[in-house]
Amino acid sequence: MKVCILQPSYIPWKGFFHQVYKADAFVFLDTVQYDKRGWRNRNKIKTPQGEAWLTIPVHAKGTHQGLVIKDVCVTDQSWAKGHLQKIILSYRQAPFFQQEIAWIEPLLLETAETEERISRITATLIKAIAARIGIEGTRFYFASDFDILSTDPTARLLQLTQSVGGTAYLSGPSAQAYMEMPQFEAAGIPVEWMAYDYSEYPQLYPPFTHHVSILDLIFMVGSAHAGQYIWGAGLASVDQPELTGIAC
Repeated sequence: MKVCILQPSYIPWKGFFHQVYKADAFVFLDTVQYDKRGWRNRNKIKTPQGEAWLTIPVHAKGTHQGLVIKDVCVTDQSWAKGHLQKIILSYRQAPFFQQEIAWIEPLLLETAETEERISRITATLIKAIAARIGIEGTRFYFASDFDILSTDPTARLLQLTQSVGGTAYLSGPSAQAYMEMPQFEAAGIPVEWMAYDYSEYPQLYPPFTHHVSILDLIFMVGSAHAGQYIWGAGLASVDQPELTGIAC
């Protein structure tokens, strides 16, 4: 059983969902220190003025220092309304906007109303989007649900993998800089490294970039086809959306 362990992120890019798709078990790593300028509470979308951040407000300045992700809470539950306004202004001309905003809007508003911890907000959105784009069978866990005491990064990943019954571990390439592979080798758990090699898709506001929230892909090609631009199945059969007349 293949396991992937990642920090929860706010509506992350398509590579994150690729890892969810490939994993049998996915663990939200919510027991490590919150990183102020990371992706836990923010992500980028494309706008006519260029890339722009959508940021969920968390704790007053300085109060989150030393907190682990699971203990970080939002300070203003109206954040979803502002994000939706930016999303609508940026993507209302996208080919699948009307179809996709119909489920994205209530999802954001309901999540903002019912969840206050950033880890639960982001996990709720990730699971809903994963299901929407056709990811089935992946089981989700939180690291905080397990009694993992090690503070060593590699040992923690290994123990979490073993805790959910994993027999293989899936990782993004950046982890090669810190993971101590002998620990996984000694445990008999092979490590598979992700390779992010994606086709471009029609996108508003050139130049093209892969490194924005998956919302961009969903609005441009539709949630039914989004997976085909990530894990590639049936890509040749996807009809390219028509952008004629759209201000790009």
